[in-house]
Amino acid sequence: MGGDERLRLFCALRLPADVAGCLAEWQARQLRGGRVVPAHDLHVTLAFLGHRPAGDLAGVVSALREAAPETGAVRLRVAGYRETRSVAMLTLDDGGGVATALAGRVQERLEAAGLYRREGRPWLPHVTVLRFRERPRLRPPLPEPGEIVPSDAAVYMSRLGPGGARYEVLETVSLGGR
Repeated sequence: MGGDERLRLFCALRLPADVAGCLAEWQARQLRGGRVVPAHDLHVTLAFLGHRPAGDLAGVVSALREAAPETGAVRLRVAGYRETRSVAMLTLDDGGGVATALAGRVQERLEAAGLYRREGRPWLPHVTVLRFRERPRLRPPLPEPGEIVPSDAAVYMSRLGPGGARYEVLETVSLGGR
């Protein structure tokens, strides 16, 4: 990738394969009226950077690498279902606050490097499960994947296309020295 090329980047927790599989089965049974996010693309966003010069990638990876070792075990649970104007999500309970603290550290390091500006609203742990043009107003029963314990985070690149966004993992980082 050239230094002037622009990459659409974000940092996220990767979901364990069994959790992604459980959510994909639930999506197939419960979600209608939009484009389901494929199992391999399900994640919990820590920071969405948008389009950045390719030369910024090393700084983004560095910020995630610096924040990850301080992270204890992330333990999340599905708490609810919510629709915005263009996506449906599963909101997650971060009872111990470990994921919230990690998101804060990642965002702080990205800001310090001049690569990111925080949103005005607090970070909400969630998994986007459906994208749509018109809100389907679903009220599905919640999936039961049990405790969600990611072991790593990643820097992703998002490529927009006619069939929706495709995500590519550019770099992974273990959490808490795992």
